Amino acid sequence: MAWTDDRVEILSKLWAEGLSASQIALKLGGVTRNAVIGKVHRLGLSGRVKPKRKTQPAKPRTATTARRRAPVKRRAAPRVAPTPPPVPLEAKPLPNGKFATILTITETLCKWPLGDPTSPDFRFCGRGTAKGEPYCKSHAQLAYQPSRRRVATNRAITRTNRAALR
Repeated sequence: MAWTDDRVEILSKLWAEGLSASQIALKLGGVTRNAVIGKVHRLGLSGRVKPKRKTQPAKPRTATTARRRAPVKRRAAPRVAPTPPPVPLEAKPLPNGKFATILTITETLCKWPLGDPTSPDFRFCGRGTAKGEPYCKSHAQLAYQPSRRRVATNRAITRTNRAALR
């Protein structure tokens, strides 16, 4: 469907009268609501009247219909004492005296890399791990630290959402 001068004129008139884009699309026929919005934007039409809506008179509020919300009690976040960072461990030799490498690492050995992967003395920690864990206890503490920033961001988002709902 092409926008002819007549259709553009009708669009402008209906927009100024306060009809919604959906209503204008129905009156014009052969055009979608989004096409109307796009054309209005490209034409730079503005200053329209509020859309006509059928409204019902508001019921007066009485003591029984108006309910107040109870104030929300906020719990303080539990304070967790920061644990001191563990001492970095050196690689543990395997029973044969060699260190764990990519060829000798198993499911039960710590896979924490030590050194530069391009150097010949690169190795893995090699200490024992808990079942299903990739790292020993000390390296797991290094790898899995709670993100304080993520927690603070989530709290801020929650406050914003609560404010928007009020």
